Amino acid sequence: MVPANFVVADITDIYRELCLICHEEVTMTNNVKDRQFEVHKSMDEAFPDENALLVKELIAKAEKPGQDAMKMHPYYGGKIEVAIKACVRSFNDFAVWYSPGVAEPCKDIARDSDMAYEHTWKWNTVAIVSDGTRVLGLGDIGPEAAMPVMEGKAMLFKYLGGVDCVPICLDTKDPDKIMETVRLIAPSFGGINLEDISSPKCFDILDELRKDCKIPVWHDDQQGTATVEVAGAINAMKIVGKKLADANVTIIGAGAASVATFRLLLAAGFNCKNVCVCDSRGILNVERSDISENNSRQKWDICEKTDGAGKRGGMKEAFMDADIVIAASKPGGKTIPSEYIDIMANDPVVFATANPTPEIWPWDAKAHGCKVFATGRSDFPNQINNSMGFPAIFRGVLDVRARTITDEMCIAAARELARYAEEDHEGGITPDYIIPTMSETGAFISEAIVVGEEAIKQGVARLKLGMQELHDRIESTIERSRSLTAKMMELGLIKEYKG
Repeated sequence: MVPANFVVADITDIYRELCLICHEEVTMTNNVKDRQFEVHKSMDEAFPDENALLVKELIAKAEKPGQDAMKMHPYYGGKIEVAIKACVRSFNDFAVWYSPGVAEPCKDIARDSDMAYEHTWKWNTVAIVSDGTRVLGLGDIGPEAAMPVMEGKAMLFKYLGGVDCVPICLDTKDPDKIMETVRLIAPSFGGINLEDISSPKCFDILDELRKDCKIPVWHDDQQGTATVEVAGAINAMKIVGKKLADANVTIIGAGAASVATFRLLLAAGFNCKNVCVCDSRGILNVERSDISENNSRQKWDICEKTDGAGKRGGMKEAFMDADIVIAASKPGGKTIPSEYIDIMANDPVVFATANPTPEIWPWDAKAHGCKVFATGRSDFPNQINNSMGFPAIFRGVLDVRARTITDEMCIAAARELARYAEEDHEGGITPDYIIPTMSETGAFISEAIVVGEEAIKQGVARLKLGMQELHDRIESTIERSRSLTAKMMELGLIKEYKG
């Protein structure tokens, strides 16, 4: 029963209260010896009357961000703008910033193209490039419809990492045209963030551009998502007391995020023989006649390396005895049937990261004994979302002027996120806190530092900065960005929303 004095206020509070109720229900009926659960088939059966109302209230809270977005987006007319950063003491200064004075830095860059990092915004600016073919869980919605996401990405880049961004949504789905466009605009930027480009073409686009461009190119849906998934997995295994090399891992979905997550999980210490990947047609294994090196090189590689961890069948069979399930698949609270949690190993861990709605609601997972649950949303505990990755990773990359972003740099970022949560957060890690949150500025600074250091170590950095200098640059840039936003709000230059 819901406590009589319980008041619905914050969605996180509701989530925790409901999960506590779920946990108590399961604890009373869980027979660990034979792994049989007398669990309820649905929340309506489990928690009638007052508790059913609580679930409806929670779902209503989960829908509120979308409702607010429909009011606030047109109110502000977009989320980012270009602002002047150099002084304008009088109109005479335009002779310095533009003609005739600007000719001198132009000639300096003509002699050495790397001087563009000194004279222009190149040192701190990233292009966010998308064709709108794989936007969140919405699918192929086109370049115009992708713009709100790309602007939001730019906003997170700036506020969390102090990185300036330009959203560029392309009116083409042709991989060759996408690659050619990126190659042509690359001289204007310090990095390229590929975003929401459909699989499998995203793999070849990334690989080719990384070879061709002199600046770092990365696909956030691959490397960014995978970095944060690995960070969460490291600490989740600590919570349940299981070693990475021994853990049975199931990955639901075999798109860009899942393929990269698989690769980085192995680099972090998980055993490929214990990993099972399942796509919409079933478990990836060497017997899958519909997959070959010719039609899906990335999937076939997984088939050969894992052979489905010896499993055959579909999603239900993939869940069998899994210690951790990482899902990046179809959004919707019923994509993963809640009873699948029952057949996982003791103290199961589930990451349901589809956006905008997780594959299974947290209260349903908790009702079936889930020990650690994470989503991609910021309004539930344990947000496993690339927002904890890309702002800091690019901050570190840009400050050492790295030429590329390697898997080793991503693993360094993942391990630092995990370490920060365990050692620097008051109270350490808990089932409801396995990685830092966006409010923890120190996590972004620490993550950016280790990424910059790893770039220097691997010889892909143009600048060889000492740790203190790197720390000071990163900290001042991030703090300036947040202070600038706060000051603009204080002065009314960013209007207050009173809806």
